[in-house]
Amino acid sequence: MTEELGQQPRRDFLGRSIIGTGAALAGLWEGTAMLEGAPAALLAADAEADSLPATALNMIGAYGQWAASIVGDQPARLSFRQPQFQDLAAWRAEARQRVADCLAPPPQQSLVDARVDSSEELDGLQVEQVSWQLPYGPRTKAVVLKPANARGKLPAVVGLHDHGGNKFFGLDKITRSGSAQHPLMARHQDGYYGGRPWANELAKRGYVVLVHDTFSFASRKVRMQDVSPAALSDVSPVEDDSESSIIAYNRWAAGHEHLMAKSLFSAGTTWPGVFLGEDQRAVDYLCGRPDVDPSRVGCAGLSGGGLRTVYLGGMDDRIRCACCVGMMTTWRDYLLHKCHTHTWMIYIPLLPRDLDYPEILALRAPAATLVLNDLEDSLFTVGEMRRADEMMRAIFDKAGAADRYRCTFYPGPHKFDVPMQREAFDWFDQWLKG
Repeated sequence: MTEELGQQPRRDFLGRSIIGTGAALAGLWEGTAMLEGAPAALLAADAEADSLPATALNMIGAYGQWAASIVGDQPARLSFRQPQFQDLAAWRAEARQRVADCLAPPPQQSLVDARVDSSEELDGLQVEQVSWQLPYGPRTKAVVLKPANARGKLPAVVGLHDHGGNKFFGLDKITRSGSAQHPLMARHQDGYYGGRPWANELAKRGYVVLVHDTFSFASRKVRMQDVSPAALSDVSPVEDDSESSIIAYNRWAAGHEHLMAKSLFSAGTTWPGVFLGEDQRAVDYLCGRPDVDPSRVGCAGLSGGGLRTVYLGGMDDRIRCACCVGMMTTWRDYLLHKCHTHTWMIYIPLLPRDLDYPEILALRAPAATLVLNDLEDSLFTVGEMRRADEMMRAIFDKAGAADRYRCTFYPGPHKFDVPMQREAFDWFDQWLKG
């Protein structure tokens, strides 16, 4: 099912890019995020990309048509749209194994020393600051939100924070606790979430909502003093939370992403393999809580959180309802038009020959799946967002689960605003409370 909620004239929406690794981080919090280092001609061409043929004015010039032909227009080798796949369960098992092979996740171990560090009541919610230790890196911080008067086991949602060109922060992007909110996070929520912390708003509807920092963000961020001088690129380490220091850190972290990706590849793993493992450990914690019904768990996120929804929702059957916001397109879109607006966190080598990007999320069929897109989202071309929707609908139709998939296109730039949140929350109510 696809819905479109009106259209409005195109405008300069490049300033609203939220996940691009190259976002001009110094200006991000002044209300205008540009693509750092991108030639002016490249930025101007973005506004026209939606109307261009698939092989025109692409990211790799004369090699674009050849590279696009490797992916091709037809269903990939392991797509459920291929006629030889009729048994949904058998297809999911085979395709998921291939995704797992390409993810090459590091050895998974249980989180340890999970604890509640503090608890308070705020605006009708019980807010717990929690943390746990993974086998590597700094301690993970998280927040658990639920109605203050809740009793018994509740449905639960993992709230997956965005990228936003801002690695200094993580869970604070979509939550609010009793401590004073950092001005940058107030502006972040104003710009992308309709001025409110959506995780808190969902919890008020009767959910336990867990939001945790993931790999390379906030409590899990790479500390500048821990890296070699060559990786600092002549930038002095900063650790305080002043706006100037945060902007400096985020600018450095954007430039560090290619080093992180290369290092992970050299270790025999991938960035999605790492963050998926961390998100699954968060699901472990959530499902193990006495106030959570583990049979009614969902996940949702915008942008980088939408990316994490694609992998977590596609690969973990504990996620009974998923909502991917502002992060749905095709490998062809990344290949030809939009790799310059995106983080290294996306890519999973070799998989595009076997499954297109939306088909990772479709591995969850027939479980409930909602995709929310913005028609003026500078991160994607509208044509490829629509192709992704067509792929998802074809798979859910073939799986006999057409009623469990919905895609809605909203007017405006990259965001998860109040009307979109309303649809997402209603979707969770339908499939996790009904």
